[in-house]
Formats: sequence, C-alpha cells, structure tokens
Amino acid sequence: MKKIVLAYSGGLDTSVAITWLKEKYNVEVIAMAADVGQGEELEPLQEKAINSGASKLYIEDVRDEFMRDFVFPLIKSGAMYEQKYLLGTAIARPVIAKRLVEIAEKEGADAVAHGATGKGNDQVRFELTVKALAPHLKIVAPWREWEIKSREDAIDYAAKHGIPIPVTKAKPYSMDRNLWHLSYEGGILEDPDREPDEEMFLLTSDPGKAPDTPEYVEIGFAQGIPISVNGQKLEPVELLTKLNTIAGRHGVGRVDMVENRLVGMKSRGIYETPGGTLLCFAHRELEALTLDRETAHFKELAAIKYGELIYYGLWYTPLREALAAFFDSTQRNVTGTVRLKLYKGNLTVAGRTSPYSLYREDLATFGEDEVYNQKDAEGFINLFGLPLKVQGMLAQSQKK
Repeated sequence: MKKIVLAYSGGLDTSVAITWLKEKYNVEVIAMAADVGQGEELEPLQEKAINSGASKLYIEDVRDEFMRDFVFPLIKSGAMYEQKYLLGTAIARPVIAKRLVEIAEKEGADAVAHGATGKGNDQVRFELTVKALAPHLKIVAPWREWEIKSREDAIDYAAKHGIPIPVTKAKPYSMDRNLWHLSYEGGILEDPDREPDEEMFLLTSDPGKAPDTPEYVEIGFAQGIPISVNGQKLEPVELLTKLNTIAGRHGVGRVDMVENRLVGMKSRGIYETPGGTLLCFAHRELEALTLDRETAHFKELAAIKYGELIYYGLWYTPLREALAAFFDSTQRNVTGTVRLKLYKGNLTVAGRTSPYSLYREDLATFGEDEVYNQKDAEGFINLFGLPLKVQGMLAQSQKK
C-alpha cells in the first residue's frame, strides 16, 4: 500500500490512527471527514489532522444527501432497532463510507481505513459499504491490528506522540454526533445501573427544568416526507435543525437502552434524537390516519427487518432496496399535518389531518348514523368465529 484514505472524525480513535498508520505501513495518509451535522466539531479538524500526520484533509458536506437519501427513507419505513433506537449512528455510516470510497478513487488510493473498534457495529457498517461499492480497495482496521487494547492505552499513545484528543481518562465515554442524533457509549456508561450525569447531555434540556408551559408544533408531510414546520416550508437540513431546537428545549428525545450488538455482545447506549423523535412520532400518527389496516400491519413487520438491515450495515443490499421500494409505495397518500404537544420530556399528539384520511366520523361514531348497519356484525362474528365454534364443539364432545 502507498496511500490510505482514513475516515476521520477528530476523535480519539481516528486521531491516533493517522500516526499509527504512518508508522506501521510507511504510507501517505489522507483524512476524510464527512459533515453529517457535527457542527462545531469540524472547525479544528484541519489543524488536528495535519498535526497528526495526514498529508491533507477533505471535509465533505454530505448533510443534504444524508437527509434526502438516508434519513427520509428511514422515516418513511418507521424502522427502529429493538423498539427504541432510531438508528442515528447506523444511518449515517453508509453515506460516510460512500464518500470515503469516492475520495479514495479520486486520490488513487490503495486502501481505506476506519477507527471503529473490533467489538462494535461500525466496523461492519463501514466495511460492508466498501465491499459493495469498491471491492478492489483494501481495508485497514487499526483496532484489530495494533497493540492498543483500551481507550486508556489510546490516550497514553496520544500523549506520547503529542496528538491532541477530545477525551480524558476521567471522562472516557465516546460520542458520535450528526444531524439526526448524538450518542454516548463506553467508559463510565458501561455500568447499566448507573444513571448518566445530567451535564453529559448536549442536545436536550433536563426535562424537570424544561419550560412550565407546553409548546405545540405542527409538522407537514408530503408522501411521507417532512416538508414544513408550523406552516413554513423548509429544506431538509433546516427543517431537522429547527425541530432539534424545539424538541431539545423541552427535553424530548432521550433514550437509554441496553441493546444487542451485531457482534454478539450487549452494550449500553444513550441517545439524544430530539427532532428525529418528533418526525418519527408524527409520521406514525399520519400513517394511522391514511394507511389501510393490512398495509399498516404488514409494514410494521417489514420495518423490523429494515431496522435490522440498517443496524447491521446492510444498506447497499438488494433486500434493503426492495423494502425501500415497498415503503415508497405505501407513502403515496401519507400527506397531511400533525400537531404535537411537548411538555417536560413528554410528547403527545394534539391533532392530525389529511386529504387522504381513511377515518370517517360517520362510520366510527357511537351516535346515530345511516352508514353502518350494526346487524351486519352478527354474520361477521359468526363466520369469523366459526373455527373457534368448531373447536369448542369438539372439546365438548370429548368430555362426554
């Protein structure tokens, strides 16, 4: 190998990786940071990457692509992992790895590298994307090769080589941030019985100290895609940024969970997904109004599999693409608005409307109507319950 492009975040692992790759392989290392909404984290990267030994740094703005081609399909699917995780880290990896491959090909690199550990999910997500999009590239995963065995070792390595890093032994948990979420893992959070310190959270207020007055927010959708907030049409990045601010000040969008990693172990993760929580919640409420029962129920089953595919790093696969096409077909009539009420960490629906609503008050009413003949229910129950009746008749006959 002569040239390696490293997926660079400026965090502990990738900061150390630049120096280590140069020492180990005597190669040119080019760093690539994908802007998926880290905000101020990107500002010091140029100086840090060069000081750590990179020959150059690409900072690639993929925020709009991230929203349109990855986050929006996620919202339309309704997918979560293990009923809680809105897939914030997982959904960003395929767009980051895609751009990593594009830079590697532009630079004529022999290989790509990443800073994911050998215990986590991200190594799989990065490498499966590379295999799918550029199978000729070699993949280097320092955590699976070097003598560094822990984050404490990595911190010592950084200190020895004068590498600036954003963590210390006193606060060693790792963070991953993008437009969709912010995650916290490792270090003091590895004890699932320990409540996280309130000052750790960066995107959401302490629910107990949130405003004493509820706030209402209305989200507009067109064919399953969010397009407006409180009647104002917004571009994707601006829309999510606005919702992050609104939900964050009310302490909405926190998740603390023990999940099953792909590699087989359980891990404890804490996630802040303020705007994403509003979008997914509102989207489900709109689907409840516009999807027929059979489609809605089957979609719930398909969403479980879709969430697993994203979590496992299988974005660029025929099954993921086929399921996405199914979800797209279900969204033709998912157009309308949903009004939400936010109050001290709680999120409730305050109203929903759609020109394609399947809800009819004249059918659902408990009052008098001229649409539904209640006598028809007797025949329905008799036929629907016929297998149970036959089973009951058999049980009675066996008692004699």
